[in-house]
Amino acid sequence: MSEKETKTFKIKWTKVLKKVSPYNIKKGILYLRHYGPKEFWVKLTERFQADDVDYEQWYENHKALPEELEKQKNEKWKRKPLISIVVPVYNTPQVFLRQMIESVQNQSYSEWELCIGNASPENKEMKKILEEYKNDARIKEVEIPENKGISQNTNRAMEIASGEWIGLLDHDDLLAPNALYEIAKAVNEHPDAEVIYTDEDKVTTDLKEHFQPHLKPDFNLDLLRSNNYICHFFVASRDLIKRVGGFRPEFNGAQDYDLILRCTEQAKQIVHIPKILYHWRVHKASTADNPASKMYAFDAGKRAIEEHLVRCRTKGTVQHTKDLGFYRVKYEVCGEPLVSIIIPNKDQSEALKKCLDSIREKTSYRNYEIIIVENNSEEPETFAFYKKIAGEKIKIVTWEGEFNYSAINNFGVRHARGDYLLLLNNDVEIINGDWLTEMLSHCQRKEVGIVGAKLYYPDNTIQHAGIIIGIGGVAGSVFVGLPRAFSGYLHKASIQLDLSAVTAACMLVKRSVFEQVGGLEEKLKVAFNDVDFCLRVREKGYLVVYDPYAELYHYESKTRGAEDTKEKIRRFQTEIEYMRSHWIGLLKKGDPYYNCNLSLTKWDYSLKNNQRS
Repeated sequence: MSEKETKTFKIKWTKVLKKVSPYNIKKGILYLRHYGPKEFWVKLTERFQADDVDYEQWYENHKALPEELEKQKNEKWKRKPLISIVVPVYNTPQVFLRQMIESVQNQSYSEWELCIGNASPENKEMKKILEEYKNDARIKEVEIPENKGISQNTNRAMEIASGEWIGLLDHDDLLAPNALYEIAKAVNEHPDAEVIYTDEDKVTTDLKEHFQPHLKPDFNLDLLRSNNYICHFFVASRDLIKRVGGFRPEFNGAQDYDLILRCTEQAKQIVHIPKILYHWRVHKASTADNPASKMYAFDAGKRAIEEHLVRCRTKGTVQHTKDLGFYRVKYEVCGEPLVSIIIPNKDQSEALKKCLDSIREKTSYRNYEIIIVENNSEEPETFAFYKKIAGEKIKIVTWEGEFNYSAINNFGVRHARGDYLLLLNNDVEIINGDWLTEMLSHCQRKEVGIVGAKLYYPDNTIQHAGIIIGIGGVAGSVFVGLPRAFSGYLHKASIQLDLSAVTAACMLVKRSVFEQVGGLEEKLKVAFNDVDFCLRVREKGYLVVYDPYAELYHYESKTRGAEDTKEKIRRFQTEIEYMRSHWIGLLKKGDPYYNCNLSLTKWDYSLKNNQRS
């Protein structure tokens, strides 16, 4: 074992041993009952995968330095908004209460007020502490004689808020000292902003260890419908919160989720600050630590999504996933529109047969046609196979030019009759029968242009779970090689979400959208044509959805061959230069569906190195 491997092994098992306690053992038993032995072992194994970058060290290297905080205090602002931090408290432990208040007092931005709704005024120790801090005129308290629940208590605290912005802080959590400075900066840089949110992490009860950083993408509708990824730190304009009606008591347990859904539906602009500015304290009573104990909260979250879909006039049903707090939305398919499945092919008749057989035998959605685009096959058995399969549902058309993936698919589309076009490789095999129904249900949504699937290698490791711009220099797939049973960073391999791009090995697109952007770019003969296509569709304002519930095996580019000749290498370099010249702005700015703190040299949502950015 190398020195690096030994160090990684020690770090991993030190962390494991630190977590061994009677409470965690009891918690583990609860999770074992919930998942069952096999799935529990998978979850445990994935949970303790060693990270290449130690987060505690990374956090120390990236938090605001004292000299930065001093500089922030002297900032000259064009707009200096008053930010009201609203906190409902109820029998809060003394040390938590003090640390929460002082995390606000220690802000480098001074234009704030802390509005505390005290639902336990009979608690003499709490009352004494609150009185002690009232020598700071920015700290306000309203006593709530009877504990009405978190939504009502928060609404009551908001009644004494006078700021034009409202920030939500839990009574046992902490703000980073530069949190409100970054909010004020975002307000100044984005005049139309009505919602602002930040990244977050978790911290132990004694504040000695920061862990589980949640490094978020910019606003992501389908991810928000899968999980309340926005969560903390959430700040919204006072006018917007008033417009949507504040907190609703019937959603207690998921009251933030419900409010965030309603606010993001109506916000003029949603701004994400990619910095860890909120610390969510984990303790035995915290939902951050023991989600299985609060099923009512997850049921409330499910109802919040259901009502959100109704408001958005979107037909769909919401289901819990096995991972509590994560949801699956199943959208309805309207009618039975024709789907044209376009498959380029050169020889490889056995692979093509396997692909076609799996489509015909497993696909539950029946209104489809298959267009096979023949391209320079040489084997007699290939043409014999074509004669055998050509018929009502399968059409063979011939592209006589050189191999050009873009041109071949564009040619196939000209022979297709469907309103929906499925670009499909000849080396895939269908796994689940409702794969096409799944993809079509998303693609029919008015805001969606493209839908991608989850693809596996034959050894049941992931080949494709979406593409991130910038990985590997231009664009790369994430979670490649991850075991199929693993869910990935914060479940992102296993839940529906929006991305900048997906692979055309299995890609469904509205025909109208395909024609609107002019099809695939034929200058990109082999590489990046799907990425470029997705980005042009995104430019038109459509979403690109990754749907992990459409699953296929992908035997990976059997017909193309390796990039092993001077001509192929030259062509590949030309395609790289095309992408860099056409998408230089995006490559410099970074993928909005990723996070600038994450690595572009790895595929697994690893942190960038420990150096201060």
